[in-house]
Amino acid sequence: MDATTSGTPTIQYHNIPDQSGAAIAAASVPTFPRQVRHCFGDSSPGEFPLAANPSIVLHVLTACNLDPRDLAKLEATCSFFRRPANFTPDYELSISELAALDICKKRAIFKPMTDEECQNLKRKCGGSWKLALRFLLAGEACCRREKSQAIAGPGHSIAVTSTGVVYSFGSNTSGQLGHGTMEEEWRPQQIRSLQGIRIIQAAAGAGRTMLVSDAGRVYAFGKDSFGEAEFGVQGTKLVATPQLIESLKDIFVVQTAIGNFFTAVLSREGRVYTFSWGKDRKLGHQTEPNDVEPQPLLGALEDLPVVQIAAGYCYLLCLACQPSGMLVSNYRFIGFLKSFFFSRSVYSIGCGLGGKLGHGSRTDEKHPRLIEQFRLLNLQPMVVAAGAWHAAVVAQDGRVCTWGWGRYGCLGHGNEECESVPKVVEALSKVKAVHVATGDYTTFVLSEDGDVYSFGCGESASLGHNTAAEGQGNRHANVLSPELVKSLKQVKEKVVQISLTNSIHWNAHTFALTESGKLYAFGAGDKGQLGVELMNNQTERINPERIDIDLE
Repeated sequence: MDATTSGTPTIQYHNIPDQSGAAIAAASVPTFPRQVRHCFGDSSPGEFPLAANPSIVLHVLTACNLDPRDLAKLEATCSFFRRPANFTPDYELSISELAALDICKKRAIFKPMTDEECQNLKRKCGGSWKLALRFLLAGEACCRREKSQAIAGPGHSIAVTSTGVVYSFGSNTSGQLGHGTMEEEWRPQQIRSLQGIRIIQAAAGAGRTMLVSDAGRVYAFGKDSFGEAEFGVQGTKLVATPQLIESLKDIFVVQTAIGNFFTAVLSREGRVYTFSWGKDRKLGHQTEPNDVEPQPLLGALEDLPVVQIAAGYCYLLCLACQPSGMLVSNYRFIGFLKSFFFSRSVYSIGCGLGGKLGHGSRTDEKHPRLIEQFRLLNLQPMVVAAGAWHAAVVAQDGRVCTWGWGRYGCLGHGNEECESVPKVVEALSKVKAVHVATGDYTTFVLSEDGDVYSFGCGESASLGHNTAAEGQGNRHANVLSPELVKSLKQVKEKVVQISLTNSIHWNAHTFALTESGKLYAFGAGDKGQLGVELMNNQTERINPERIDIDLE
């Protein structure tokens, strides 16, 4: 078809005189000097100005709070990031090492450390500030240290804001609310005596509360005992306001955990100490039930840094980190990154009934013993949880393992069988989990997307599945396999923490904390532990209800 009739515009041709190739080459064409672009230039115009402005680069890396692995990748791919930066406090440190050190200095538990303590921590973590930073971040991720948090204790509750202000509510028979009285509180009340003290972690046991400050000090109130049974003989006295634990004044504590017969604390350097329950050397040392002196946990964990502890009814779990080293020949990218990690492992000690220690038997362990099954599963534990009679772990790849007593389906394997070694919850194979919480035969799993799954004992409506209308269906039904908690989807916010009651003597309640700091509660509330008023002789809340408190 003719172009003029088709509507297509005609192409205009211009006459170009014939020229030889030599003539074209000889034509006057402006020349430009070749610019070599590389990281370590001499700051000439056009070059990438890293070498000329290392202080700016350091500021950017620190301000962005890069993950230690990202800092390691920079070192692996560019010599600029691994050469000595000639900055104080150590002229031999690279830019990425200095950035890791600066980010460490932002952590509340790192700020008060002396130079000697800092170097000891660095040495214990493998001789690298990037590994030291990974150690600190791992501990923060496990128990929301330095972040807002809610603790659903046995009959009473503790809520900590992102700025370290503490609220308490619920049962107060032993002064465990810290308000100076023995009266129940049905609404969150701030603990006024803690004004000026920033709390970064909390733990609640039966009739007892423990708080950790950003200065590493531990405050306790309620029953004046570190290891008595929930309904055993009271301590020598009751303490109704937060009191500093003098025996811990020389230990910088970052986490506490309260079992039924003992209390455990974790130091900034990753050392575990325990109180009480030393009869027959159950925790590797001989003490009396009223002993107030902390005893270091001996054995395999003496020289291994621990990032998290979890206390069950009569046993203790410890998540330990083993630095793998940083030296790889030629800084080859893949080899370098493979070398930059902590090999994480779980140790257990205490009562072995039900197989909850995870060693394939039901025998007790008087010293920390490595749970070997995670290596066989090719699984890297990231978070541990110790329920009253069962335990759980979230792996780096998002898998969930459970073991111990399987009553009411709390292990999530579709039955009520016991498991004496960790077993992957296959029903969650398509879910990437980031956190897990356990109670008395109940388990909650939090996914990367903020979805919440629960299974186990449905008593007290604490699983969150009880959406049946009043008088219709069984809202206390047990759940043998993980089910999505649909009632929390109605919150329309990402859930970042789940806490549930870990006690065999109290009806359970559950907290769900959202990304914006909103706190929702459901389950048993007969003592005011939900933080909301119950009407018409109610004893529990079926669906999540928001508590009138903003933790952010």
